[in-house]
Amino acid sequence: MSARVATLRASSSARVALLGTGTVGSAVWARLADWQGTPLGQRLSLVHAANSRFALGNPAGIPSDAGELLLQHSPQASSLDAVEEALAGRGTRIVLDATASDDVADRHAHWLARGIHVVTACKLGQGTSLARWQAIQAARRAGGTRYGDSATVGAGLPILRSLRALQDGGDRIHAIAGVLSGSLAWLFNQYDGLRPFSGFVRQARDAGYTEPDPREDLSGEDVRRKLLILARASGFPLEADAVRVESLVPPALAALPRDELDAALPALDAPLRERYAAAYKDGAKLRFVARLHADGRATVGLEALPADHPLVGGGGTDNRVAIWSDRYPQQPLVVQGPGAGAGVTAAALLDDALAIQADAAQAGMPKKSPTGTGRWNT
Repeated sequence: MSARVATLRASSSARVALLGTGTVGSAVWARLADWQGTPLGQRLSLVHAANSRFALGNPAGIPSDAGELLLQHSPQASSLDAVEEALAGRGTRIVLDATASDDVADRHAHWLARGIHVVTACKLGQGTSLARWQAIQAARRAGGTRYGDSATVGAGLPILRSLRALQDGGDRIHAIAGVLSGSLAWLFNQYDGLRPFSGFVRQARDAGYTEPDPREDLSGEDVRRKLLILARASGFPLEADAVRVESLVPPALAALPRDELDAALPALDAPLRERYAAAYKDGAKLRFVARLHADGRATVGLEALPADHPLVGGGGTDNRVAIWSDRYPQQPLVVQGPGAGAGVTAAALLDDALAIQADAAQAGMPKKSPTGTGRWNT
């Protein structure tokens, strides 16, 4: 990048509102703090930050050490109505949504339509009702804004980017299959059919791989949302109830209050031991798989896959996604890498924000003449 381009990009810094100060939001804030005083730090100015209770704001930029202040006491009450006011004015404005809030997701279309870009790790915007997904697309077009969603599937792995690039090149997506849950990937990479499955669930929960209530992961609902995002991005506008989900949670376990869950987790052991034994007998591996079929059907559930299947490789919390298209009709394109973690998710959010800022800055640059003189010949 030339010094002139770098200067112009820095001088057109984007104003950012960060919503959510949990694990991912804190990682975003820490990354922004590390960038202070660097060219990257000059491109994004954090002017508003909030969680569900507290908020901070400073039009000149929030100091990097202010995160603890937000977490300890309330400089001002948190309100979603304050976000648009905090970002008021000309220039590039970005909401960074690091929450898991349906209320925040419900505001995405509102902000987009008013010229505020939205970057999110939350799947509730594009992965729930089709009507909400359509509203986001319409608002994005009306407001001339962008919706950064790289962090919603695969924690920033180039899955959505690959799907869109293929289609931009005239390719058609035929089918998708993927291990889309980092927590379930870890569980079935670890489970050996000998030790109780419930013990692995507790390990995953204590390591922070699952939600505090692991039933949210084991139910497959999180994977359903990710599959809907991928399907809709691939030209299959599915309704949410079009995805058939096989939950790993027995009905009796699903009905328990959370404070009784830990003692009841062994209810998972016998069914999973049977599934593992049947797969092992056939030389197969268990994986929790989301599929968009070529006929438009969508399914989520536990499958026994051959050991050489494209989705069986990897380890840890790796996501692994196979894409079949005109270009890849037999051997799919496979994207693999860490699909969970605050660091990679925060990086994906900020990558999207930086791309938006760079494009806006580029659009505002003077056009270079064909002669290189800075003037157009007439």
